[in-house]
Amino acid sequence: MVESMRGPGWIRGLREAETRQLRRDIDRLELDLIKAANSKAKWDLHEIAHTLRWQKARLQRLEECLAAMPEGKTALTDPDREGGGRIRHVRPRQG
Repeated sequence: MVESMRGPGWIRGLREAETRQLRRDIDRLELDLIKAANSKAKWDLHEIAHTLRWQKARLQRLEECLAAMPEGKTALTDPDREGGGRIRHVRPRQG
């Protein structure tokens, strides 16, 4: 059996899913940063701010990567289904 090669649409779908997850993580970190700023745990504040800066830089790189990718078919995702919106690979029909 020959494994089918995955094309740019599949890769783009992965990057788009990764971008959506990263945005959710950034939203959570921003809320955590507000909570930490209101608490006396300054170490948490430093740690969260560092992680937030790192995630925002990563998001910017991903968005630049997506902007440079050609438009095309993307992999199917279904965030409401079991599996947390992971990419589902669709195999071509045999026959």
